[in-house]
Amino acid sequence: MKKTIKLLNVSKKHKLYTSTSQKVKDIFLSKSYGEDFFALKNVNFEAYSGEVVGLVGVNGAGKSTLSNIIAGILPETSGTVDVTGSVALIAIASGLKGNLTGRENIELKCLMLGFTKDEIKALEPQIIEFAELGKFIDQPIKSYSTGMRSRLGFAISVSIDPDIIIIDEALAVGDKAFNEKAFNKMMEFKEKGKTILFVSHSIKLMEKFADKILWLEYGQVKDYGLKDEILPKYEEFIKEYKKMTKAEKEKYKVEALKQQYGSDMFVELK
Repeated sequence: MKKTIKLLNVSKKHKLYTSTSQKVKDIFLSKSYGEDFFALKNVNFEAYSGEVVGLVGVNGAGKSTLSNIIAGILPETSGTVDVTGSVALIAIASGLKGNLTGRENIELKCLMLGFTKDEIKALEPQIIEFAELGKFIDQPIKSYSTGMRSRLGFAISVSIDPDIIIIDEALAVGDKAFNEKAFNKMMEFKEKGKTILFVSHSIKLMEKFADKILWLEYGQVKDYGLKDEILPKYEEFIKEYKKMTKAEKEKYKVEALKQQYGSDMFVELK
């Protein structure tokens, strides 16, 4: 199999500011203001053509940050990101403009991806048909339900035929029939040798769809391997985690951050 994604010691650092003035000072003055924190820290990860990799972890693990870096939406702070082929990030309402209609969003997104007007005209009917939006396609996106936005974003992304597909919770909404159609499309992509990264909190979806599991915990790789090896361990952890009180979860997070970063910082990672 061909290696399509390789991350080597990838970190993403942000700054925490206590006020707007502190942020302004950090921009214009030589002295550093604010507190550094890492959404990702020294992440190593490889994926190959034809693989479906499930990204799991509690809220704040770094799943969306990792997805956005691989998709080229966010730059890494340090490390090396090597991605071979075109990438489509399928997230709820990702890249959609609320004041534009569904049809206008199709045209805009495809133009931004480098398609010509003739190519867009040829693609548009199949995108509209797949999204199942009917006459809503000519209504502003801001009037859409979450499920409708997700369907449109999904339909655009799969119709442009990318080499790497990243699905970030986009199939957690919408009706069962559309989700089944979306999964069938993903399996078709897998058979074509495309790489699929799948972010979800659903253990059942991971069992059904993933080949491998990448388990992130507060910005670092907790474990990575075959689904049958990693998912049972993650499922057992989640059962125990859900039993924790809010205070116990906060304590667990602080202790994990201390162990990983050598600090008692307490941050919300995205």
